[in-house]
Amino acid sequence: MLASASPARLSVLRAAGTSPLVSVSQVDEDAVLAALGPGATHEDSVTELARAKARDVVSRIVSDGAVPGRAVVIGCDSMLSIDGELVGKPHTPDVAAARWRAMRGRTGRLLTGHCAVLLDDGAVAGEAVGTGATTLRFGAPSDAEIEAYVATGEPLQVAGAFTLDGLGGWFIEGIDGDPSSVIGISLPLTRDLLTSLGVDVIALWTAGG
Repeated sequence: MLASASPARLSVLRAAGTSPLVSVSQVDEDAVLAALGPGATHEDSVTELARAKARDVVSRIVSDGAVPGRAVVIGCDSMLSIDGELVGKPHTPDVAAARWRAMRGRTGRLLTGHCAVLLDDGAVAGEAVGTGATTLRFGAPSDAEIEAYVATGEPLQVAGAFTLDGLGGWFIEGIDGDPSSVIGISLPLTRDLLTSLGVDVIALWTAGG
C-alpha cells in the first residue's frame, strides 16, 4: 500500500510490476518538521516525514482491521536540498518562478525519505527507513521559458518545483544517482527496505501488490 497521493510514485511502482492500493496520509508536515527542531539534518527531515506518513496510514489500517494477512505500507517524502536550504513544494506560481530563477544553472540534491512498514495479521511486524539522494544539474531556462513552465501548473505541487519525467525534464541537464528516486520513490532503496523486512520484491510482481 502506498501512503501517498503522488501520481508519479504510483506510476513508478506500477511500471515496476506492482499494483499498490493508495491510502493518502493526513500528516501535518509542518508539525513534524517543527518537532525535529533546528538541529535536524535535511536527511533526517525527509526520513521523519516519510515515517510519519507511513505510520499515519498504518494506524488507520490497524484501527479499522482493513488489511488481513501480510501487507506493506510505504511512505515517502521528497525535498530539494540546495544552497543549505531544504525546499518543498512551491504551491504558488510566484514562488515556483522565483525558485527556478534562483536554481537555474546550479546543482542541488533531491532527497527522498522512505519508510516501509510490514503488517502481519493486522499488527505491525517491522519497520525500515532510508533516504535516497540524487544530484541534479539544472539547465538555464530563460525567463520566458520559466514563466511558460510555471503557467502549466506542473511545478506547483512537486518538490523543488520540477519534474524529471514531465515538462521539467527539458530543463534538467543531468543527474548523478537513482532516477526513480527523483521521480518520487527509489526502487533500489525500496527493495533493500523490503528485503530487510523479509519481503521478496519478486513476489510483489506476481501478486500485483
